[in-house]
Amino acid sequence: MSIEVYKEDFLTYLNKKVVLKEPKNLYAPIQYILQIGGKRLRPILAIMTCDLFGENPQKAFDAALAIEVFHNFTLVHDDIMDSAPIRRGKETVHKKWDVNTGILSGDAMMIMAYQCFENYEPIIYKKLLKLFSQTALEVCEGQQLDVDFEIRNDVTILEYLKMITYKTSVLVAASMKMGAIIANVKESEADSIYDFGLNLGIAFQLQDDFLDTFGDETTFGKKIGGDIIENKKTFLYLKAIEVCETKDRESLLKLYNSENSKDKVSEVTNLFERNKIPAITISEIEAYTNKAFKVLDELSISEKKKVVLKNFGLSLMKRTI
Repeated sequence: MSIEVYKEDFLTYLNKKVVLKEPKNLYAPIQYILQIGGKRLRPILAIMTCDLFGENPQKAFDAALAIEVFHNFTLVHDDIMDSAPIRRGKETVHKKWDVNTGILSGDAMMIMAYQCFENYEPIIYKKLLKLFSQTALEVCEGQQLDVDFEIRNDVTILEYLKMITYKTSVLVAASMKMGAIIANVKESEADSIYDFGLNLGIAFQLQDDFLDTFGDETTFGKKIGGDIIENKKTFLYLKAIEVCETKDRESLLKLYNSENSKDKVSEVTNLFERNKIPAITISEIEAYTNKAFKVLDELSISEKKKVVLKNFGLSLMKRTI
């Protein structure tokens, strides 16, 4: 099956399962956030992995739904923490309703995500639940690290990589491992597909960092330079602090510790380019992508199926440079 078919079938399932009921002020925001788009990357990965390991992909729909509901729950609460007015081009839940509604509907989504696993047989249920709980906690840890980094000027690249691994990559990796668990593969196979997803997730987030500064606004889907305006300590910023000469390093620190000027984005971008930060970042993206592809050698699936996974990884990286 193609990615589009997985997505279409999953959305049909989501719309059947997530319905508007009483009290409407609890369930309307849930339905709203789940229907305003998004790539549906994580649920598709769960379904695709299950299929590639030879099991009926529909068996992964409940786990895929759990992942998608949980992911959107984190977005609702993240938007409250960031006071964000817009998500996917639409009003955020707390803006459309209010903060209390956002908190409560988000809490309900977390519980709904756990309920999705109840249709699995006991052994599979236990494995899925253990992985999901570990992943959910790691996502919270990643979010806390992200918040902590906002007021720190001594963040290292290693710390940053740990933060994006927890905040973004573990859910991508867990999605794939859930598909493998449902297909009842050997534990070593499930662990390998987790590693594939983890490295691909890191590459994907590093690519996001890159595109935020050096992407094309029309294809990237959001305003270029947002991370710079918000003084986010992305991979690009941290690598610049590491490799710059004293003068450029001091300029960068000053730009990030002062009020936003109209030339801030162009000044920081020029500084990055002067110090070859784009090339260094692209090299890092490629390193994690290749690390993911190397894991495929350990899988017992056919070469044809490995090509499907590799092409999917490459399609995620197509937006890069």
